[in-house]
Amino acid sequence: MTTLWRPISGCGPECLPGPGEAPTASAVRQLGRAAGLLGMLGLGVGLAAVLPILPTRERQAALRGWARATARVCGVRLDVRGRLPRRRALLVANHVSWWDVLALLAVAPARLVAKREIRRWPLVGLLAHAAGTVFVDRSRPRELPATVGRVAAALLSGRSVAVFPEGTTWCGAATRCRPPTGFRPAMFQAAIDAGAPVVPLRIGYRCGVTGATSTAPAFVGDENLVRSVRRMLAVRRLTVCVDIAAALHPGRSADRRALARVAESAVHLVPSSPAARTAPVTTEPAPEQPVRVPARPDAGPVVLPVATRSPAATSPGSPSTGERELPLAA
Repeated sequence: MTTLWRPISGCGPECLPGPGEAPTASAVRQLGRAAGLLGMLGLGVGLAAVLPILPTRERQAALRGWARATARVCGVRLDVRGRLPRRRALLVANHVSWWDVLALLAVAPARLVAKREIRRWPLVGLLAHAAGTVFVDRSRPRELPATVGRVAAALLSGRSVAVFPEGTTWCGAATRCRPPTGFRPAMFQAAIDAGAPVVPLRIGYRCGVTGATSTAPAFVGDENLVRSVRRMLAVRRLTVCVDIAAALHPGRSADRRALARVAESAVHLVPSSPAARTAPVTTEPAPEQPVRVPARPDAGPVVLPVATRSPAATSPGSPSTGERELPLAA
């Protein structure tokens, strides 16, 4: 199996916080969080039994409520910047941790695209299946077009779908650790076929005590899930930050590879440092500007309207007026 199909990151044990490097909660609080997490997983089993029979709106509300309650009992604070479109969309995000799934469900309870192995996880796999997750068998690349077709069908039916195009987790802190293959373009074809917007999201974690980026929730290397959960529950005050960038609107002739590059650039351009997040976000809609994405060879160029971030939401030192060209990642 090639690394093109199975992306890898440059992360290792050195990317994770060592003993005493991060403020930790008391042992009693850690035990309380662990008990709360087990309780929410048990509640999730009951939820999985009723999700398939619930109407779409009620199903989304139940998933959102369950994810947010799980975050609370685990001592995780949710910080969301930006607004999602009201209509269906393909949500694409960077991938740091198994907790990213809960963060997305708490913000936008969409159908998820996940690797087939998650289907066999205790409790979690049951809930994922009941929530309508589209599972990808990465050992069979020939099945990828069929998976893209299922995602397109979900979008056409009015459901939003969330995917992690990097295909693997990484620490989210060191640029050298990012998967070298970047955002894989396959699932972007589903948005093009369905005429659905693509919404880039950046997921990050920070310690509420120091305000610094935290790699404690990262799920990297050969680490097992239990150890990762224990380390995350030990953080004294953990905040998961979800920044929603402007939606991209591809035309029918858009090129999925170029669309993936634009979305990846948007994800990694969203400010995530505490200094960049102190200014309030304006409630007025941001102005739109066209970003040209190369179309397929048999069609003319496609213009994707992308709203620039308002001056209040830009990082210090970035231009607040005038036109800004969104660079394409390599």
